[in-house]
Amino acid sequence: MFFLEISIMILNQARLKFLFFGLFLITTFSGFLNVGIETDREVATKYCSGCHLFPEPQLLDKKTWRDGVLPNMAWRLGIRNKKDEPFEDMDGGEKNLVKALNIYPEIRIISDSDWKKILRFYETEAPEVNFPKVNIPLASEKIPFFEIYGINLKDQKMPQISMVKNDILTDKLFVGDAQNELFELTSTFEIQNVWKTDSPPVDIVFSEISKSVLTIGSISPSEKKKGRLTTLDTMGASIQKNLRLLQRPTHVVSADINQDGVQDWIVSEFGNHSGGLVWFDGQDGRKKHVIKSQAGARKVEVVDLNNDAKLDVVAMFAQAQEEIVVFYNEGKGNFSEKIVLKFPPVYGLSYFELADINADGALDIVMSNGDNWDLSNVNKNYHGVRVFLNDKKDNFSEEFFFPLFGASKVLSLDFDQDGDLDLAAISFYSDYEHGFVLLENLGDFKFKAYTSPEFGSGKWLTMEKLDFDEDGDLDLVLGSYMHNAAEMANLMLKGVETFPQLLVLKNKLK
Repeated sequence: MFFLEISIMILNQARLKFLFFGLFLITTFSGFLNVGIETDREVATKYCSGCHLFPEPQLLDKKTWRDGVLPNMAWRLGIRNKKDEPFEDMDGGEKNLVKALNIYPEIRIISDSDWKKILRFYETEAPEVNFPKVNIPLASEKIPFFEIYGINLKDQKMPQISMVKNDILTDKLFVGDAQNELFELTSTFEIQNVWKTDSPPVDIVFSEISKSVLTIGSISPSEKKKGRLTTLDTMGASIQKNLRLLQRPTHVVSADINQDGVQDWIVSEFGNHSGGLVWFDGQDGRKKHVIKSQAGARKVEVVDLNNDAKLDVVAMFAQAQEEIVVFYNEGKGNFSEKIVLKFPPVYGLSYFELADINADGALDIVMSNGDNWDLSNVNKNYHGVRVFLNDKKDNFSEEFFFPLFGASKVLSLDFDQDGDLDLAAISFYSDYEHGFVLLENLGDFKFKAYTSPEFGSGKWLTMEKLDFDEDGDLDLVLGSYMHNAAEMANLMLKGVETFPQLLVLKNKLK
């Protein structure tokens, strides 16, 4: 009996050891099976983050992901069929340029299972419908202080103003038209000079001896290098093409970057799939230097940010890799880079400027985001006006946000002359009724918002602050741009009957 009990005990121990060993094998084998198996989110993060900051599914609705964004992503991963052609709307030259960049590879670079995971992830996690309408906290339907009236420079049914810029040296206003014209206006908005340009003017630099106009080459997305910087004479004819073969440039600044006593050009080449931020030593087109090679260079501010007696460059990039970057000047044309703000591509960065909003002695960032000329043309409640405060070490944190669909530009100005900075913002990339919003600074980052029905008469691409009537307060001039007849028709369906090229906000404070 004793030996029987011992035998049963030994047998039970053996069974237990066998059970544990079996569990160990199963667990280990399962572990080997799971090696390399990624979740839907992990796969989406891996592939989406290769080109830009990862966009969470909640940023767009299911339909927009499915019909707008993901089909383009498929092209970029080499997924296509005979009826699915990324080059269909491109001319031969454009097609060759894009093919050379290998934006849309001919060989598939993602497995079918991984692609299905990405599709499933966004289909599952994205909201069913687009965002609800934003209730913009407007205090009034009439803007105080300002008298508003429209101006047309010529008989043109559809306004296409591409630039509005004030020359503080002569108190003249320069207006660019997408019909390849540049107007010089007096303080009473009379035309004093007209220049024919090779493409739409988008910026101009003034000095005591010359005026240099920047033309974009193509407003529509393009890889072609047709942009130019041209010096003008006072007789209405160009006399020198300073820079040629610029890649869809949007902004230019004159500054002595390398401290040699000679002014240089800093040019933002927006491009399309490619572009960059570049500078030309001594304003010589043969002496081009690249600060950063990246599409979407939109605008820069040149300032000695770290107080080392060298001019730094603060730049906005607004195409896929949406960010604001500080390039610290290390001397002799060299820069060190610090990305201070970064956003998902659907944020649509459109403009920025540096201003000391909280009056602490450090320059803050005032920014608009609302570019909606992309694959997700729906109203987004994270589009609008933002203020990022500087901690005096060039680290920026968001302090204020005001929602504005399609926001295209924001300017800081003390329009009521109470000692603090107010904000003026325009909307272009949306048919929403609030094309302009004035934000009166009440202190402690509380702003009172105003708009007016007059702003429904245009799509406001550009805006300038100036004292055109020289009475000591700041006025505003807005430029309307309509890319095609359909945009104009949409406004007509809303009851708009007149379409001014310029809208003047005359400050009546004085």
